[in-house]
Amino acid sequence: MSALIRDAPVGQIIRWVTKKKALQYPEEMADFLLPSTYARFSDGAQPLPVSAPEALPTEEVVLVEPGTALKLEPKATRESDDDEDDDTIDLEKRKTAGTMTTNRTGLSRLGTRTALSTSHTQADLEQQFSIATLERGPILPIAPERLDDGTILVDWYTTDDEENPQNWSFGKKAFVSLQIYLYTLAFYMGSAIYAPSELGVMERFGVSQQQAALGLSMYVLAYGIGPLVFSPMSEIPIIGRNPPYMITFAIFVILCIPTAVVDNFAGLIILRFLQGFFGSPSLATGGATLQDMYSLIKLPYALSLWALAATSGPALGPIISGFSVSAENWRWSLWEMVWLAGPIWILLFFALPETSPSNILLRRASRLRTLTGNPNLKSQSEIDQANLSSRDIVVEALWRPMQLMLFDPAIAFTAVYTALIYGIYYSFFEAFPLVYNGMYGFNLGQQGLTFLSITVGVIIAIAAYWSYIYYIVEPDIRTYGLGAPERRLIPALFVTFLLPIGLFIFGWTSDPNIHWIVSVIGISIFTIGIFLIIQCIFLYLPITYPQYAASLFAGNDFIRSTLAAGAIHFSSPLYRNLGVGPGVSLVAGLTCGCVVGVYVLYFYGAQLRARSRFSAK
Repeated sequence: MSALIRDAPVGQIIRWVTKKKALQYPEEMADFLLPSTYARFSDGAQPLPVSAPEALPTEEVVLVEPGTALKLEPKATRESDDDEDDDTIDLEKRKTAGTMTTNRTGLSRLGTRTALSTSHTQADLEQQFSIATLERGPILPIAPERLDDGTILVDWYTTDDEENPQNWSFGKKAFVSLQIYLYTLAFYMGSAIYAPSELGVMERFGVSQQQAALGLSMYVLAYGIGPLVFSPMSEIPIIGRNPPYMITFAIFVILCIPTAVVDNFAGLIILRFLQGFFGSPSLATGGATLQDMYSLIKLPYALSLWALAATSGPALGPIISGFSVSAENWRWSLWEMVWLAGPIWILLFFALPETSPSNILLRRASRLRTLTGNPNLKSQSEIDQANLSSRDIVVEALWRPMQLMLFDPAIAFTAVYTALIYGIYYSFFEAFPLVYNGMYGFNLGQQGLTFLSITVGVIIAIAAYWSYIYYIVEPDIRTYGLGAPERRLIPALFVTFLLPIGLFIFGWTSDPNIHWIVSVIGISIFTIGIFLIIQCIFLYLPITYPQYAASLFAGNDFIRSTLAAGAIHFSSPLYRNLGVGPGVSLVAGLTCGCVVGVYVLYFYGAQLRARSRFSAK
């Protein structure tokens, strides 16, 4: 518990105020015993006690030198790296001096984020998956690597180093993950929680329905822009994950108050946009935090729960605000965000530890330099950071996501497909009032309850997805290796049909003569389809383009959110002018076209990867 508080924002502030006299790290304590692998690098001015790490077996201490850590023969044949001659500076594809980090992965238990960034070929990625399937072995010390220029690379002390997020207990990982899920849920609820207030906004400010909908669409658009800024920022070692979380979420909570009291329409829309922008690190960096803690083989479970929070948030928003807006006034939906987000920020402030290995090792290196007096003790992240320029950051934040989509057809298709289904999802916030209020006579609260069909669909999808991962995917990887990336698309070959099926059911059973539960079932079927499709795509992309994972997701977020913001505005006239049945059939037809794209990607993915300049060869 003390380590959790120490590593949380409140602990870091206490350390700064007390000048590091409170909540000390082991290296700062008087009784700290410097591991024998580092004692030889002390300047000798003050002899330091040397001992093997406490957790090591007493019978024998085996030092593992750099490059001799556990190596596994990959099941796939290693091919040449086509990007070896690429001179472009790339944050996600930087070559580091000395022995490649992958030589030590068997000992240091690399998180998913690091494993992806160090995989230059499919063979590298195959090795990472093989290591992720191994059971915990004997605890061994890790010898720091010495580069040609005399730099000593600070690493984890042992294979089970408690500072490594990969080695945290199940309970600690679950608690940290829960905080990310709550943060994500609150932020996503903030989008659609506004929807029941649109009628009140129209009446108060004398604006049209399309103008009132800007309060929803600008929020959605802004959280597509935010990841382009905050995702690269969280990858800078000296910054880490927590500062973007805490600073921007604090601004988000503060903005909730003027948003709830503002008395002019332009101010309301601007504040809603700023809310979406400053709340977006839950989307930009939440997945990265989970990737820091969970290995490649276990990550799908954690990510699916994160997706549950992200998908259920917009669905739960209208349920919470629908009844309160009907009973009080349109501002209550905005006040509810203050009451929801404020306590979550307090929880993060007191209990969210830093998870970025780059940041953790950078700070450890600084403490070891102070302890030993040896300035050559540095983390690999410090070396990378020293070579980092403003141009690199701008390229990765703005150009790289667009470059990937423009020059790789597989990435372009997955971006368009996810954007389309995300846009359809957000069109429901305009279609549901037409159906359940206009046709069935539901009030705002009852209408909000129909969004529970989305949550039900996601829960069913998670149960099916976890069963598939546990009983089919994991045993297959343990036996045969990772295999072709297209294998991650196998479930999509079946569930892609659920999208048009669910939409056609919803569109053509939305009739007062047909019980409303039938159309709700159609929405659940559609939701099962979109959840599983997105899970398949989000596993396929980082395996195919491991070194560009961060840019891939940032670009995908931007395209999805942009189309969703547009869908909020075009869906209302679409459904009103054509009718709900024909209007929904039109967008369902677009998803039918994407069914063909999924099969093309599965059967011809290898050829596309061979021609791509970005994929791991």
